[in-house]
Amino acid sequence: MKEKIYIGVAWPYANGSLHLGHMAGCYLPADIFARFCRMNGKDVLMVSGSDEHGTPITITAEKENTTPQAIADRYNKEHTENMKQFGISFDLFTRTTTENHKKVVQDLFLTLYKNKYIYRKSVESFYCEKCKRFLPDRYIEGTCPYCGNENARGDQCDECGKILDPQDLQNAKCKICGSSPKIRTSEHLFLALSKFESKLLDWISDKGHWKSSVMKFTKNWLENGLKDKAITRDMEWGIKVPVEGFEDKRIYVWFDAVTGYLSASKEWSQNLGNPDKWEEWWKNKQAKHYYFLAKDNIPFHSLIWPSMLMGYDESLELPYDIPANEYLTLSGEQFSKSRGVAVWVPDILEKFDPDAVRYYLSINMPENKDTNWTWEDFVTKNNNELVGTYGNFVHRTITFTQKNFGEIPKQGILSNFDKEALEKIEAASKEVSDALEKCNFKIGLRSAMNLSQFGNQYFDQNQPWNLIKEDEERCAAVLHICLKIVTALSVLMAPYLPFSSDKIWNMLGHKDSVHIANWDDALSELNVGCPLEKPKPLFEKLSLKDIMAEADPFSNLDLRVAKVVEVKDHPDADRLYILQVDLGDLGKRVLVAGMKPYYSKDELTGKNIVIVTNLKPATIRGVKSDGMLLAAGGGTDTVVLLNPGDAKPGSAVFIEGIPKEPVSVLEFEDFKRIKMTVDEKQQIKYKEKTLHGEKGPIVTDKTVEKGVNVS
Repeated sequence: MKEKIYIGVAWPYANGSLHLGHMAGCYLPADIFARFCRMNGKDVLMVSGSDEHGTPITITAEKENTTPQAIADRYNKEHTENMKQFGISFDLFTRTTTENHKKVVQDLFLTLYKNKYIYRKSVESFYCEKCKRFLPDRYIEGTCPYCGNENARGDQCDECGKILDPQDLQNAKCKICGSSPKIRTSEHLFLALSKFESKLLDWISDKGHWKSSVMKFTKNWLENGLKDKAITRDMEWGIKVPVEGFEDKRIYVWFDAVTGYLSASKEWSQNLGNPDKWEEWWKNKQAKHYYFLAKDNIPFHSLIWPSMLMGYDESLELPYDIPANEYLTLSGEQFSKSRGVAVWVPDILEKFDPDAVRYYLSINMPENKDTNWTWEDFVTKNNNELVGTYGNFVHRTITFTQKNFGEIPKQGILSNFDKEALEKIEAASKEVSDALEKCNFKIGLRSAMNLSQFGNQYFDQNQPWNLIKEDEERCAAVLHICLKIVTALSVLMAPYLPFSSDKIWNMLGHKDSVHIANWDDALSELNVGCPLEKPKPLFEKLSLKDIMAEADPFSNLDLRVAKVVEVKDHPDADRLYILQVDLGDLGKRVLVAGMKPYYSKDELTGKNIVIVTNLKPATIRGVKSDGMLLAAGGGTDTVVLLNPGDAKPGSAVFIEGIPKEPVSVLEFEDFKRIKMTVDEKQQIKYKEKTLHGEKGPIVTDKTVEKGVNVS
């Protein structure tokens, strides 16, 4: 019987486009592992889907003045298509708004409730008197008690990673209206996580194969003592609580989302017409369960989900491994939908070969530490490694063989160098296999690339361009070995580069896909005499200059929130102020601004503004201005600042869907190409898209006419 491998991949929120941080964090490593396991004859079930409940969806819906369902529908469709385009080979990518999912969630919930693992408790919750509603945790922001981050959410601090309760926050504010919420009593249901501590300690005792970071995270939680966790919340969007007296509440999204691993498995079985087939993975002691996610999700998969399964049905399999990744960053900042720090998947798929992106994310994968995406490094590795080493070896081998023999030639008598080449193939196959078995994806890819580098050395040292004139039989033998290396690479690279690997496999005369081949086919004998067609290059060289030229000019901006801490008169200009502004972690700067006719010093001091931080510094009347504030004006008497609310100084200002790829120094002429205006809601628009900060849309500080320019 085939070994069963279950792969659960974290469910992305359906409130915005996917970015490369998502891909590097969990979807690409999961796909590499799944493809490798299938090629090794294992029976794989890989599932995920859109997480469509919870506050991220409702917040987006409120911003866009539409319904949560409309938001979920839009992004589920986009995510599903992007996963296919990127080559992520899910057996099922579903969503949490299906009837099947609702049924499984409520069944699990009720079973835990009947088994006394869920209990009632009156708690103090934040209530916004202005909005007239209890506030779910993500509708609350405040200061983290652990690290002092002033923009921590009610459920988690993104700065230090601590999981929070809303009451932990200092200076709590309503995310909707900005007012200070009051504490009121509300009855909720709680999952008794504390009852599972001893079981969990026993369960993790044999998990020596876990990453050290995953084990450390998990043990820290257990050593501090597990706290019971609220399992219901006050909101209208979500799965209804199937307990009398809680009809106006919904099941918490964390419980809802992780249950998707089980509900998706059941849905997949139902789609096959075999409703019980999921049990082959879930009720099978020989099956292994792997969960792929980013590090902020570790406790939900190493502690909370196992607790839920233990309390629900002890015959169900618990996680075997949780190879959580660290973060991919962009110019040193963590990828973030909410802050607009991202390279968006729909955008990059329009411009680049998915295998080129997969290669860079794989060789740069944040397996054990955060790694940085840079366009310069992406271009360098594409051109030097993917094109110059791997693509070059495959193309020159097949091209030269096809031109001079038209088919796969015989092997002939082996020289010592030939034998070394065959040993290199066997060694590479084992190295890649061993690495992928342990989810060490970078090591595996580097081993495969080393084989392609050796292939180039073997080709060059044998000089087939001379052999074809002097010793055709020896030339044929050399090319046969080269084609063996190409064959091996098409198999070893298949989990990483699925599209180009298929092309190579077909170039070698195979009619089917490399993905239904066996891993051992990397060492298989060639089909001597099989005709070869003239190949086309697999990959294209990239130009950093062209990439940057194609980018939307807005991408080049680095807009940030700044707090004015000091205002002085310019000594040599009647209309100018000298402002000192605070950019948080980015430090302080001096700006020269012509705002004296429109704002007093007192009005400006302490105010949050929006500035262009990467504009080329300019000396204005003898004073250096290191940046430029943004203001809207339709005439000499109507110039007003932009208002980012009480956002954290240094936080990003962005437009969703436009990649944030700021240049180091922006020329003023390039800035002038960017035309922003004010709409009827006093929001700032660029190409009909709204400028956002961490507190929502950027608006004008005072009312101005629709259509006035921002500069």
